[in-house]
Amino acid sequence: MKKLIFTLALITSLSFAAIAQEKESGKRNATEKLSAEQRNALHLKEMTLDLDLTASQQKEIAPIIAEQTTKMEAKRNEMKAKKEAKKSLTANEKFEMKNKSLDNQIEMKAKMKKILNAEQMEKWEANKGKRKDQMNKIKRQHRNKTKGEVSK
Repeated sequence: MKKLIFTLALITSLSFAAIAQEKESGKRNATEKLSAEQRNALHLKEMTLDLDLTASQQKEIAPIIAEQTTKMEAKRNEMKAKKEAKKSLTANEKFEMKNKSLDNQIEMKAKMKKILNAEQMEKWEANKGKRKDQMNKIKRQHRNKTKGEVSK
């Protein structure tokens, strides 16, 4: 009887380990990431479908998307380097970073306003709000996970 219980416990623990390993291997590999050009092309197509962009609008928006991607990757690399160096930001650095981010958003909105019509602009703004909400939800889940709490 003891052997049977021990065997069942061993099989159960091995199956949990296999499931955990499956989840880990299911995560994206660094080699599987899309290139910046591929991400830009997909983003443009998604915007085209969502906002019903014309061909001329697509041509105008493509370089804007590429510029935004470049800025975001540079910012991501900068933040990653600071995190690895375990350097925390001062209040002044946080202010400068947030100020620059808001300036970029204002610039992006102005560029999009010149390209999109009123209906498209309204829909773009609404979608931007949805994406922001989704990102905030992901951040909360990540914070809860790192604190050891169960995410809701």
